[in-house]
Amino acid sequence: MRFRHVCFAIIAAAGSALAADDYKPGPDSLPQPDVPTGTLSKYTFEHSKIFPGTTRDYWVYVPKQYDAAKPSPVMIFQDGVLYQAPNVLNNLIHKKEIPPLIGIFVTPGRVKALSTNALDRFNRSYEYDGLGDNYARFLLEELLPHIATNQNLNLSTNGNDRAIAGSSSGGICAFTAAWERPDAFRRVFSSVGTFVGLRGGNEYPTLIRKTEPKPIRIFLQDGTNDLSAYGGNWFLANEEMLSALEFAGYDVNHVWGEGGHNGKQATAIFPDALRWLWRDYPAPMVANSEKKSRQPLMDILEPGEDWQIASMGHKFTEGPAVSPKGELYFSDLLLQHIYKLGLDGRVTVFKEESGGANGMMFGPDGRLYVCQNRKKRIVSFDKAGKEEVIVEQADSNDLAVAYNGNIYFTDPLNGKVWLINAQREKIVVDEGIAEANGIRLSPDQSLLYVADTRGRFVYSFQIQPDGKLAHKQRFCRMHLDDPSIRSAADGMTVDTEGRLYVATEIGLQVCDQAGRVIGIIPKPQDRWLSNAVFAGPNFNLLCVTCGDKVYVRRTKAKGALSWQPPIKPPAPRL
Repeated sequence: MRFRHVCFAIIAAAGSALAADDYKPGPDSLPQPDVPTGTLSKYTFEHSKIFPGTTRDYWVYVPKQYDAAKPSPVMIFQDGVLYQAPNVLNNLIHKKEIPPLIGIFVTPGRVKALSTNALDRFNRSYEYDGLGDNYARFLLEELLPHIATNQNLNLSTNGNDRAIAGSSSGGICAFTAAWERPDAFRRVFSSVGTFVGLRGGNEYPTLIRKTEPKPIRIFLQDGTNDLSAYGGNWFLANEEMLSALEFAGYDVNHVWGEGGHNGKQATAIFPDALRWLWRDYPAPMVANSEKKSRQPLMDILEPGEDWQIASMGHKFTEGPAVSPKGELYFSDLLLQHIYKLGLDGRVTVFKEESGGANGMMFGPDGRLYVCQNRKKRIVSFDKAGKEEVIVEQADSNDLAVAYNGNIYFTDPLNGKVWLINAQREKIVVDEGIAEANGIRLSPDQSLLYVADTRGRFVYSFQIQPDGKLAHKQRFCRMHLDDPSIRSAADGMTVDTEGRLYVATEIGLQVCDQAGRVIGIIPKPQDRWLSNAVFAGPNFNLLCVTCGDKVYVRRTKAKGALSWQPPIKPPAPRL
């Protein structure tokens, strides 16, 4: 009898779960009379260089209302035709609740086996679950241009005109495409999204909480009976995503149900999700347009301010240094020039033959100290550009000049940190960092920070009375760009609150005094972000050297400059 009761209980529970998952699509998901029907055509794409050797099918939906004379909005779907989307598009376009848009339904790639005794290589997890910009680049550089040309369609290239959707791994893929390229995709629908630990998707909630908000609108769907497997719990991961997006001030909506890992509820709610994603179109989406972020980064960034180009047309910008007046000096490593950005915004050449100037910093004597790595020496320049040699035979990259006159510089070729004391003795004060690069003093000048380009840590040392270093520690743990195994940490700067700003591959990472990354400011362009400093008359103009340009943006923060007397910042919240 007991066994029979247990069986009945199991059957009843299963029936309840099935009933909870019995979502029915409404009339907007079904063919309707007198509604113009778009065309749906199937094709094959097999010429990818980003995913070499792959072949995939794709379908293109063209609404009856398509006007070839103007660029058409686009919506991309992973895993082929989902959510009864062609019917939904027909009905909502006819009602003018969404714009007439081109639907593109694409399957994941596979590398076909060379014989019947072997399996194809299935690329779905690699393409969809993987972080980084590979899939976004595949769409933008390969598939969309191919469709525009071969199907003779006028596709919009404006991110405000593009949406992207997917289920499960296709859901995280849709989010990743927008996260990596918000200039190209700004509307995301994710159903039962795989934001778990398969290929790093579990890191998204943390990155969202730390990274400056992007102009993306996101709709999430999941059910309490979704998967729980070795990578994590799908429903809990989606709840974490929602919490992080709300914390960071995103325009986010969601529907939770009781369903499992399938498309039933997503199909039922898809028309409403589309209405929400495309509401107020074509008004442009702006980050934090509706809600205020609660990120620590908001204590630094000024609302409405963004990166502005201060100087361009260079080869490789490096070594930003700020004068006592707040003027910005920077070098072009390849042209071997040193430039000056005046307070009036004019850029002039300060020194034509820089000797390969890399890291630079002003000292308390008002002179500009420079790592001349091509001449293997440290020099200084007065206001007129007259050069004085400080030390010879110095493999150097970046330097920090203390208020007491001590100079520290990094030697990445040999993994060393050096001290030049008041007697101009050159002393090794640390060895063993794989690629010692950026170097900065804390605002109170009691600590020295050294970035490891080849690793993921910024090291901290306590400066002793004789200028030597003690108590070495891997202090700040940088976030990595997928699939990198190094942070590419380079130049650094500090503010009066004791925050450390580190130029890395994914952007300017901001650490508190306890060594925790509390914010990530995306880099202004997809080039090497080499260094940062605060400049301007009030030292609140954050300046970065990034590839061929120098960018600036006004902030609430104020730089702490080591040529000034040391200041004691407020203690961190532990």
